[in-house]
Amino acid sequence: MNKKAIAILQSNYIPWKGNFDMINMVDEYVILDDVQYTKRDWRNRNRIITRDGIMWLTIPVKNKSFQQKIMDTQIVSDDWAERHWRLVEQSYGKAPFFPGLENSIRHMYEKASMEIYLSRINYIFLEGICRLMRIPTPLRWSVDFEPKGEKSARILHICVKAGAGEYLSGPAAKDYLDLQAFEEKGISLRWMCYEGYPEYEQLHGYPFSHNVSILDLLFCTGVEGAKRKMLSFR
Repeated sequence: MNKKAIAILQSNYIPWKGNFDMINMVDEYVILDDVQYTKRDWRNRNRIITRDGIMWLTIPVKNKSFQQKIMDTQIVSDDWAERHWRLVEQSYGKAPFFPGLENSIRHMYEKASMEIYLSRINYIFLEGICRLMRIPTPLRWSVDFEPKGEKSARILHICVKAGAGEYLSGPAAKDYLDLQAFEEKGISLRWMCYEGYPEYEQLHGYPFSHNVSILDLLFCTGVEGAKRKMLSFR
């Protein structure tokens, strides 16, 4: 009998390829955004390779209190999407697969520009890129499962409510997940391994970097090429 596998990750802005590999490796993916918003993190920013090297694309947000949740975090700029798209266009306009992907990515930015909540903006790109790559995994919100508890207990609660038999976790969670508690609920843990990503030809002549938004991979290799450079499509 196949176990239902799920993954749970915090809301991120146009994340790297590893995030999309995790989505493609499970039966259901949960966006964890009813937890504390963290500054200088991946929630509202990611990196691309520009003519001047690796640069951050950062969405300016309101940070009202220490307890502020990701789902309640609002943006503070009306033109962030236009500025981000302009830099993406300048940086990748000469990439081999930019012409074929330009309209799709620009449309995501146009749609995102009408949102005021960060997590909804992140969802637009997550769902849009999954659609481009034909990743069929359903995307859910953590609040759908009425989560309780902190850290490990919260993750476990979502897994139980989702009917999961397996939880695919990022390696960083080894520091806090209660393995025994998962075992007692009959949920097996599988750890994501990011080793084995091949390099590909990036623009602008800088040393190769894996730690950039998936936009870099898509524009440089195309959708089918990106799948050949990822782990879950092999």
